[in-house]
Amino acid sequence: MIRLELEDYVNQFADDSVPPGEYALSLPEAADLALPRRESVSHKYTYGRALVIAGSRGYAGAPVLAANACERSGAGLTRLVVPESIYVPAAARIDGAVATPLRADENGAFARGILPEVLPLLGGASACVIGPGIGTAPGAGELTALAVREFEGPLILDADALTLCGKNMALLRRRTSPVILTPHEGEFRRLGGNLSAGRLAGALAFTAAFPNVILVLKGHGTLVCRGREVTVNPTGGPAMAKGGSGDVLAGILCALLAQGFEPLFAARCAVYLHGLAGDLAAGALGEYSVTPSDLIRCLPEAFKSVTA
Repeated sequence: MIRLELEDYVNQFADDSVPPGEYALSLPEAADLALPRRESVSHKYTYGRALVIAGSRGYAGAPVLAANACERSGAGLTRLVVPESIYVPAAARIDGAVATPLRADENGAFARGILPEVLPLLGGASACVIGPGIGTAPGAGELTALAVREFEGPLILDADALTLCGKNMALLRRRTSPVILTPHEGEFRRLGGNLSAGRLAGALAFTAAFPNVILVLKGHGTLVCRGREVTVNPTGGPAMAKGGSGDVLAGILCALLAQGFEPLFAARCAVYLHGLAGDLAAGALGEYSVTPSDLIRCLPEAFKSVTA
């Protein structure tokens, strides 16, 4: 693993438009992200109910990766909600999550008018992620708006949900419960983020405008930012530069939130573990041959490194 040094990161990515006194920048070690051992006397309900809302026709892989990563990361119960158009292939590939199909439109995406069926699922969830592979059709827009408005637990907006949210940022301003956004740079711009002065300046400006948001700005040295607190992630590398890697991160994060970890800690820990799994997979398979499923297979070793 090539460790990213904090000074190197500041020299590469920060810029003089953000005076150092205006933010607190840190680079975590495994010891900073230690997870407790699980209780000897416990059961599946002890570790939360994770809800993954994902997928559309042609995008059955994203929900599977998110759900399997969620299970591998310790969620007690994982429910995967997909359009009925991809229910069979998705249900066949998940490890142990409960798969729930909802009505699809003529193009295989979530249909409009399914909100009454979704509300009870949101009501029973400890944490929710919405977005991987859902597309940007009207039904997906309705679902995203519903989750932002109605879900009171920690919510992750990922992938297409970020694009949909970017069309109505007033939704974020009205939300009071924790919300975590996980954009890459293109998605960040679609949210209105400005990277012209650099990633650090852009992240700080965004979270200043949306103080209820935890921003995970993905990329080399992924930033986790809330207000003026910024963490630079030291793990991960180019082996992870493949479609589907972000779906794995979304699943890890949803699992940690479902287990009750504080949202900022959960975001930092999920990003660290995701990158560490990538480093472990690259060490075993080489940088060219790592797939998102390999990241999930390497999660147990990554988790062991931060478990007391």
